[in-house]
Amino acid sequence: MKELKCPQCGSVFSVDEADYASIVNQVRNQEFEAEVKARLNLMERQQEIKQEAEALKLTQSFQSKLSAKDMELSKKESELIKLQTQLQGFNQSKQLELEAERARNKEEIARLKALLDQQESKVQVAVLQEQNKAKDELQAKENSLLQLRSKMDLQQREATIREANLKDDYERQLKQKQELVDYYKDLKAKLSTKMIGESLEAHCSNEFNRVRTTMYPAAYFEKDNDASRGSKGDFIFRDYADGMEYISIMFEMKNEMDETATKHKNEDFFAKLDKDRREKECEYAVLVSLLEPDNEFYNEGIVDVSYRYPKMFVIRPQFFMPLIALLTQASKKSVEYQRELILARQQSIDVTNFENKLLDFKTKFGNHYQRASDKFHKAIEEIDKTIKSLQKMKEDLLSSENYLRLANNDTEDLSIKRLTRGNPTMKKKFEDARALEE
Repeated sequence: MKELKCPQCGSVFSVDEADYASIVNQVRNQEFEAEVKARLNLMERQQEIKQEAEALKLTQSFQSKLSAKDMELSKKESELIKLQTQLQGFNQSKQLELEAERARNKEEIARLKALLDQQESKVQVAVLQEQNKAKDELQAKENSLLQLRSKMDLQQREATIREANLKDDYERQLKQKQELVDYYKDLKAKLSTKMIGESLEAHCSNEFNRVRTTMYPAAYFEKDNDASRGSKGDFIFRDYADGMEYISIMFEMKNEMDETATKHKNEDFFAKLDKDRREKECEYAVLVSLLEPDNEFYNEGIVDVSYRYPKMFVIRPQFFMPLIALLTQASKKSVEYQRELILARQQSIDVTNFENKLLDFKTKFGNHYQRASDKFHKAIEEIDKTIKSLQKMKEDLLSSENYLRLANNDTEDLSIKRLTRGNPTMKKKFEDARALEE
């Protein structure tokens, strides 16, 4: 396929090889017109030479045969008239050929213009169809996005309801745990005495291992032996649901027997515990402590100290397993929320990818349209140049016609008087010949 540019509207269109060859043949007609012009000039020159030869022959004939001058003169005049008639017929035939050629050129130009208009209309229709298609796809994606947003709003409302239910459940469980606290207060002295007699870390490990296989089969609960960052905790607890970690706890164990010389407070270990939690990427931090046995604040049960450090609790050893159960139950209910959040993020990424693809389509479509427009304008410029060349050829042909008319006028004005004007020798010889004949 070849691309042409309309000289009027500037649109670029494609033509097949046959139409392109036809246009090339039209351009080649310029060479034909140039050859015609050259041949016309040659014929005019030959005619002039022939006329000069005839004039010379007449002169020689008059000089050699003065007696038969009138007869020779009439014969030459008849030949001259015949030549004029032939020249006039030749001029008329050439004029008819030129007019026919101009008519064919006009018809071809009109056909090309009609073809350009048709191609331009096709290109405009194609562009409108592409634009409408892109608009329909964009509208469909916008509707899908609105549906997705409404679904996300509904999920958020459901999450709010579940959060309220979770809060009520937590308050109910907290009430139950408070009852357990009251019960354990009565046994505090006995239990505390028992804890002093054994290692606190061993006690907590044994308590967890008792229920590991039944309550936490997929959980990780081991001592923290990584001190590469300068410090370490005592135990790390992690539990999983469907391969996804939903809770992690850093435990620090402090026994009264370990600190009898200095009598530290629980607050003395908060900063280190929070640092270990963040370095080991745990969600919660729990201090299991037998320090400050007379402090009623820590003897009440599970103490939330998140006002000092985020997600930190202080408990007595008897609340070790209840706290793990409470935190795991609360975190398990958030697993579904986390999955929904991941799904919502993925859907948001899909929408972003769609918008990027749509923007890329618009950019590519604009580039292709610009290139097509440039080629269309270029083809139109080439056609303009061709039309200008044909116009110049027309002007040259018209000027050659004017020269032929002048040559014809010169031939019609040719006579013996004109030939002998300014030539007294020839004029005298013609006069002598006439006198002799008389």
